[in-house]
Amino acid sequence: MSRESAPPNTGSPMDEAQANADPRSLIEDLAHPKADVWFPAYQALDGLGAEAIPAIREGLGDGRWRVRRWCAALLDHGGGPETRPWLVPLLQDPMSKVRLWAVHTLACDRCAGGENPVDVVPHLIERIRHDESIRVRRMALCMLAQQVPDERIAPVCLEILENETDKKLLHHARTGLERHE
Repeated sequence: MSRESAPPNTGSPMDEAQANADPRSLIEDLAHPKADVWFPAYQALDGLGAEAIPAIREGLGDGRWRVRRWCAALLDHGGGPETRPWLVPLLQDPMSKVRLWAVHTLACDRCAGGENPVDVVPHLIERIRHDESIRVRRMALCMLAQQVPDERIAPVCLEILENETDKKLLHHARTGLERHE
């Protein structure tokens, strides 16, 4: 993944000013297009843990797409299952980069740290069938294929195998069909 599509994992410690920063001021920095501005803020928010959750929740509704995207990404491993419903509105976000993170974070059971209170299958199917972004559709199908066995999944995988030509979609559909048939 490119630096713009996923937060880099540098493992570098955040500076003391960032560690003591107000979460809402860090959210402001997520709007910046340059990684040397948004990434330290991302790291600091991630390091704050539960203390940052109220600011992150507010950020999900921010008017700036970069803020919405990185707040959705922060919830991927920093929010608990109780934060998953907050992501559902972002599945309809006008920016595909926001929808991509919303799909992943909403559906990633490995990252959620507990049982997901959202029935993600219909949401993923809707994104697979109707999203204009191939990247979002691929992510939705990848996440669908990884769900616990569910009778609703195999028919969608068959539909993709019959109607699509994108190699990544076809790969995820085959994986999903093997798991859910």
